[in-house]
This record gives sequence, structure tokens and C-alpha cells, in this order.
Amino acid sequence: MKIAELRNLTIEELAQKERALRQELFKLNQQRYSGNVEKPHMFSLVKKDIARVQTLLNKKKENKDG
Repeated sequence: MKIAELRNLTIEELAQKERALRQELFKLNQQRYSGNVEKPHMFSLVKKDIARVQTLLNKKKENKDG
């Protein structure tokens, strides 16, 4: 996911996106522990996407409060 795409989203949409990414990470972890991970590279990609969303959420909240 590109950061430019995320910048256009509202705070509510970013929060929803973060929840969806966390659910995806949870499913990947379930697959890891059951032993049948088809795409192991997705762990790092999803974690990085979560970090991007959290960064933008914090910046938008700072701008809103400040």
C-alpha cells in the first residue's frame, strides 16, 4: 500500500484500515502456528502497512488538536 493513497483517507477510514490490517496479521499468525503459510513475505508487508497507518493517524490527530 502506498503512503500517498493513505494520505487521502480520513481518520475514521485510517482506523478502519488499521483494524483490517490487524485482522489480516492475526490470520497470518494463525496460519504460521498451524504450519501452512503460503506467503511468508506477507508478515513484514502487513506490519509495515500497519506502521504506516499508525504514523498517519498520529500526524492527523496532532494536526487536528494543534
